[in-house]
Amino acid sequence: MARRLAENGYDVTVFDINAEAQAATVAAGATAAKSANTCAADADLFLTSLPRPDHVVAVMDQGGALAELKPGSIWVDLTTNRTALVQELAAKAPPEVSVVDSPVTGAVDGARNGTLTLFAGGSDADLDRVVPVLENLGRTIRCGPLGTGNVTKLVTNQLWFIHAAALGEGFALGMANGVKLDVLWEAMKDSVADSFVARHDAPSIFAGHYDPSFTLDLCMKDLGLTMELATNVDTDLPMTEQAQTTFARATERYGSDVGELHVAKRIEDDADLSFRMDGDWIPHWEA
Repeated sequence: MARRLAENGYDVTVFDINAEAQAATVAAGATAAKSANTCAADADLFLTSLPRPDHVVAVMDQGGALAELKPGSIWVDLTTNRTALVQELAAKAPPEVSVVDSPVTGAVDGARNGTLTLFAGGSDADLDRVVPVLENLGRTIRCGPLGTGNVTKLVTNQLWFIHAAALGEGFALGMANGVKLDVLWEAMKDSVADSFVARHDAPSIFAGHYDPSFTLDLCMKDLGLTMELATNVDTDLPMTEQAQTTFARATERYGSDVGELHVAKRIEDDADLSFRMDGDWIPHWEA
């Protein structure tokens, strides 16, 4: 995302604890900073994209980046985060500093190609300032006041995880009853079973790498945040609850650092089937 902004002519200063990632972004035209705090102190628009809510706390609160923001600046958190945490940190922001939450969806290929979808929450005035910048990354959907960006993102992930878990079940059901995997795949793409999730994620199953760009640990984090939101719903959400259980089983089996679609591999292994299929399955993060 930082590379996209630099390549589109913005004056971008970047910091990453991964020196290789920072160097690649500098090569695309950004300027390196020595810390997140340095970025915050100099920015009119300060963007964070971190794996977990506790990382946001470590950078913004404990690390002091929030306090470094100058009057008139805006902090945009692109992390899939806890709604209440974003609101709590916004309350701690220095005077005349605004906050927008804008988690993203679309994976690594979407970030590279500028085809992400961003779910932005904040005041109309703040969104008017940040949306023209964010649209260099993809389509921005205005979701409502601060915090609703994360609610919207978690709903989309809720449905993604349910579907990702169901993919493996569908393949297993068909194959165990005599239908070849390639036939199932063609049928899925040309029927009510078709979806972005199927087309984006099934190739990672067929290739056997199960998409290491997004780990089971991140899935469990997002499912945990989703279940926190579920406490505000006056009924049970059995599909969501089962998705959390299903991803937890895969995490217990394979560990938390493996690709998200090990949720399908668990079914594959237990059913003694192979979901490998020949094809030009270019990893989406290389597309």
